[in-house]
Amino acid sequence: MTRILKAESAAYAYEPGKDVFADVSLSIQAGEIVGLVGPNGSGKSTLLRVLCGLLRPRAGRVTLDGKTLSSYSGSERARVLAFLPQAVNPAFALSVFEVVCLGRYPHIGAFGALRPRDKEIAERCIRDTEVESLRSRDFLTLSGGERQRVLLASILAQEPNILLLDEPTSSLDIHHQIEIFSLLERLAHEGYGIVVVTHDLNLAAQFCGRLLLLADNHRMLAAGAPDTVLTEDLLSRAYASQIRVSENPVTGAPLIWAEPPRGTNGTKRT
Repeated sequence: MTRILKAESAAYAYEPGKDVFADVSLSIQAGEIVGLVGPNGSGKSTLLRVLCGLLRPRAGRVTLDGKTLSSYSGSERARVLAFLPQAVNPAFALSVFEVVCLGRYPHIGAFGALRPRDKEIAERCIRDTEVESLRSRDFLTLSGGERQRVLLASILAQEPNILLLDEPTSSLDIHHQIEIFSLLERLAHEGYGIVVVTHDLNLAAQFCGRLLLLADNHRMLAAGAPDTVLTEDLLSRAYASQIRVSENPVTGAPLIWAEPPRGTNGTKRT
């Protein structure tokens, strides 16, 4: 069964009269990566929390398979939607295997014991994310790239259909960024629907099939394929800066960079 998560004219405000975002419409289904991009403060992370049901929209609605998201219980949502926030810091030491097993919580309850099937699923997710060599390691001793793979294994252990990821590569070097996005691409090919918040427009251009561009006026500025969203005009408006776009000579995707502010000489620092 293909699950469809949809936001329709959604808006959210932490304080009355101060929308974080408004009038956002978006749908996500199996087999695609949708990127949420835009400047700081444009509402990307808040939108992700509305999409996973942690926050209720002020206006509009969010539906899962045509039913209002709020009509599902927390465990019902967690069996379909998996959310990975920007930072996950366990309060006490856990092994990699234990962290991955935490992803089984929607299926066993808060105080349930792990069954053989739960352990089998955790082991499979460890293999799928290629962290077998880390299985017995203390999660807190891992590098940033290793942690992100383990956390992906943990949310995959929920057996969800849709993954909602908030800047999963923000603290990683370029090598590990490509590794994580390549893994997401493989998961999309396997049938997961994926929404990812990212500040890296070039990674978004390379790996996302669709993009939603939010601007600091709290509105959706554009949505669609990368080459229709990542244009010089739209990006310059969104980021209030002169953005240049050309074609990546290797991938053919848009290649984005920002011009230095006026008044600088553009010389390199040593």
